[in-house]
Amino acid sequence: MQLFDTVTLDGLRRTQDGYLVADARVARTGIQVYTGREVDPENKHGLRDKAVVRVYRPEEEVFAQDAMHSYAYRPVTDNHPSEMVTADNWKDHAVGQTGGEVVRDGEFVRVPLVLMDKAIIAKVEGGKRELSMGYSTDLKFQDGVTPSGEQYDAIQTSLRMNHLAVVSAARGGSHLKLGDDGKGKRSMTTRTLMVDGLSVELADKDAQIVQRAIDGFNKQITDLQTAAGEHKATIAKKDEEIGTLKADLKKALDAALKPEDVDRMVADRASLIETVKAIDSKIDIKGTDADLRRAAVKAKLGDEMIKDASDAEITGMFKAIAKDVKTADPFARVVSDGLKPTGDAHTQANDAWNKSVSDLNAWRKEA
Repeated sequence: MQLFDTVTLDGLRRTQDGYLVADARVARTGIQVYTGREVDPENKHGLRDKAVVRVYRPEEEVFAQDAMHSYAYRPVTDNHPSEMVTADNWKDHAVGQTGGEVVRDGEFVRVPLVLMDKAIIAKVEGGKRELSMGYSTDLKFQDGVTPSGEQYDAIQTSLRMNHLAVVSAARGGSHLKLGDDGKGKRSMTTRTLMVDGLSVELADKDAQIVQRAIDGFNKQITDLQTAAGEHKATIAKKDEEIGTLKADLKKALDAALKPEDVDRMVADRASLIETVKAIDSKIDIKGTDADLRRAAVKAKLGDEMIKDASDAEITGMFKAIAKDVKTADPFARVVSDGLKPTGDAHTQANDAWNKSVSDLNAWRKEA
């Protein structure tokens, strides 16, 4: 896992050729504070949404021989690059480098460094004076208490440095400084935070912990507000869709056929059937009105007349051949011929009639 530590830069001096050199405390033992997303981005250990995760760096890991060697001759960068610095890309990122004299200084690791790039030197002299180690480590996620009584959530092991970045904000606190103030003393930097409308002055390290917790809570509130807004927007959209459906249903109902329209359509269909039958009684009455007119024209004028003819042309031909056709009055036909159901209704009517006749002649069979 790649993580970043930060320290504050001071005790600088210029060389004759314009470089900026210093001797920096760049790491220490003890507790380092991270967010859950930094140490558990995939939430494998249930810490991703935790605002503060306390990671312990044991003395035996910080001052292990391989770990100490990894501080030497590391590239110095302006902020952390988006990738690990290697031989393939160091020219794109390096603005200086660390030296080879890596030593233990109490609970700290001290290393010399030189800044060689003009732009980064100007930034440092303008106030950008904090450093952040970029390194890889193995994290063991387990709760515990340090020998000094501080609780932690994970332990760092196998520390390997990759680069040292010049940054604007330090994680490790102002007591981790690049160089010495010349008096053997370390001043305590404080920071004022606004907590629930009150100004609170805290040590820089403690202020960072509190600020991270506040930022985490604020993010949770923002996420909840966003989710609530999206839910409200979804409900509003559904209400709009329901309103549209209601309007469409009302239009459909208004456009529905009225009883008189149905009566007219039935009468028109009956008249068409009578005319078609008068033209040719052998025409099978089925299909749409257009089908019936086409069948009548075909029966009267032949196949060539209807070939490739549109429905409109067929309608004109039908009117021409139907104007001289004399149709029987439908009521008179019923009176003279009686009702003649077709299809299944016709079969059922015949069966009923035959059964009734059979019942009337039952006495003959008995005799």
